[in-house]
Amino acid sequence: MQQFQNAGSGDIVLSLADKIIENRAYLSEIDGKIGDGDHGVNMAKGFGMAAERIKGADMSLAQAFDTLGTVLMTEIGGSMGPLYGVMFTQFAETIEKSDAIDAATFSTMLHNGLDGIKAIGSAKVGDKTLLDTLVPAITAFDTAVGSGKSFGAALAALVAAAEAGRDSTRDLVAKIGRASRLGERSLGVLDAGATSCALILKSLADGVETRLQPA
Repeated sequence: MQQFQNAGSGDIVLSLADKIIENRAYLSEIDGKIGDGDHGVNMAKGFGMAAERIKGADMSLAQAFDTLGTVLMTEIGGSMGPLYGVMFTQFAETIEKSDAIDAATFSTMLHNGLDGIKAIGSAKVGDKTLLDTLVPAITAFDTAVGSGKSFGAALAALVAAAEAGRDSTRDLVAKIGRASRLGERSLGVLDAGATSCALILKSLADGVETRLQPA
């Protein structure tokens, strides 16, 4: 069985922030086609502010998630701040008492984050939102673990499903948010939230994978 240490893993969140900041223009470009065009700017602002507080602090992953979640919920605008904020806060609460995080704990963390998003939003899979990335990613992770695959292999399955889910939004009509007003005209464009969620899950999986050790 594989696991990684909670302590000292806060740098994973710094890598997440770097990935979002690096894709700021791309995310806003996607969002501009059917939304407000500010998704990348707001996300980069929030992740950047959190990164400044995490740098050099030798935080655990739980502490870094909590820092990021709090910033996203309280200090950036847009609809995505509260959604991602509650997700990362739920992540933090799930693992805060865990010295080592195995695949089962990681799965619980993902599910609790998803539950947090569902508690404050009304979207479901197929509505052209971040859930079209997150839900299939979690399902793929659980399926891989359930079939006896290693934590690392399950992370690879999560990333593949997240990216497929992101790509599926191109063929969906938006049912939630500003883009929903466009109806059929929202077809043919990726959803910005689904795209940022895929970036987050890929960066998270990469950060965890490099830290995995035998239990």
